[in-house]
Amino acid sequence: MASPQDPDSALRITLHRHKLFATALLVLMAGLAMGSYWLPPSNWAVLLRDAAKAGFIGGVADWFAVTALFRHPLGLPIPHTAILPAQKQRLGDALGRFIANHVFTKADIRRLLENLDGAAILRRFLADPDAARPLAETLAGMLPKLLASIEDGRARRLLNRLLPKLIGGRAAGVVVARALAGLVEGGRHQEMFSFILGQVKEMLAAREDALREAIKERVAEHGGKLVGWAVGATVAKRVLSAVNAELDKISPNSSEIRDAFDEWVRAEIAKLETDPERAAELGQALRGVMTHDTVQAWAWDVWARMRRALELDAANPHGRSVAVIESALANLAEVLGRDEAAQARLNRAVRETVLRLLPSAQAEGAKFIGGVIGAWDAKTVTDKLELRVGKDLQYIRVNGTLVGFALGAGLNLLFRLLPAHP
Repeated sequence: MASPQDPDSALRITLHRHKLFATALLVLMAGLAMGSYWLPPSNWAVLLRDAAKAGFIGGVADWFAVTALFRHPLGLPIPHTAILPAQKQRLGDALGRFIANHVFTKADIRRLLENLDGAAILRRFLADPDAARPLAETLAGMLPKLLASIEDGRARRLLNRLLPKLIGGRAAGVVVARALAGLVEGGRHQEMFSFILGQVKEMLAAREDALREAIKERVAEHGGKLVGWAVGATVAKRVLSAVNAELDKISPNSSEIRDAFDEWVRAEIAKLETDPERAAELGQALRGVMTHDTVQAWAWDVWARMRRALELDAANPHGRSVAVIESALANLAEVLGRDEAAQARLNRAVRETVLRLLPSAQAEGAKFIGGVIGAWDAKTVTDKLELRVGKDLQYIRVNGTLVGFALGAGLNLLFRLLPAHP
């Protein structure tokens, strides 16, 4: 009958058993009708013959009706038989519309979503490392395509237009001021000052000979060649020594110059935060820098290097990108676990999104079901439908046989009770 690998094996066995019972009952009616002719003539023999004949006719009629739904009875191309295979496309379209419009209704979906805690489901999913890890790897794998889309010509041109406006706006002064304030509070501006002083000292040491000659030339220009020859070298040496001595006095711990620099920086930060004109000047300067071709070329070169590094890291299952995304998913799960307002917002967003997409989903679902059923071959349609409704249809055959048997017996008795015509 059916192979062990057949998923519909149990349905096939059940359908075969019901077909066998209905057919056996039909054969029984035929046997009773034939056997009644060998019985001694009597009213009971006639009653049995009429009942069996009616039962046999009723059983055959219902067998024909049931069989005509799925195939041609006895293989004969009788008109209006094999109805379902011939109308499979119309059947699929009707079934799809029925499911879309009467099963997945807006009211039913709304009730389902109101009782569904999507935030809790998402939280449990994200809190499970075995589930979150593959999701993090998938999201990391999408990074190269996302990064590539940013480098699309239109996106690049858009960024070239928007970035200077964003950085060069009036708010840029406030943003820069706050960033600088953070550096000042952490003492970073003094570290930068020390770095600049170190670079100045290195430059003076590297160009000491050239500076000495330049000073000697200036002395000679203003005092004459004799003065330049006599004291030029001495003046140059003293000037350079004085400069180096002053630079050495600017220690990291205490220095009037450092204190003055600190006071100047804080004053400039205050002006950027409170003076709109100063903020606008800074924004305009930043805009001019960002629109320069050299700066843009440098920025995109930096971006290209960062992109290559991100792509290589995203392709590594043990890379930093996967770890960061996985950590972010775990943090999201914690937020959803303790923030009831976030849970409510997420559930509301899911509910509104699903209900907004429902009409198009219903149309697409109906089209999908109709397309799938319409693409089935006739044998597949017959097999799938008959396996699922054929058992109940066999009861129609059984009922038709029994009803015919009872009706035949009833008519026989009724005709016997009628008065005979003279």
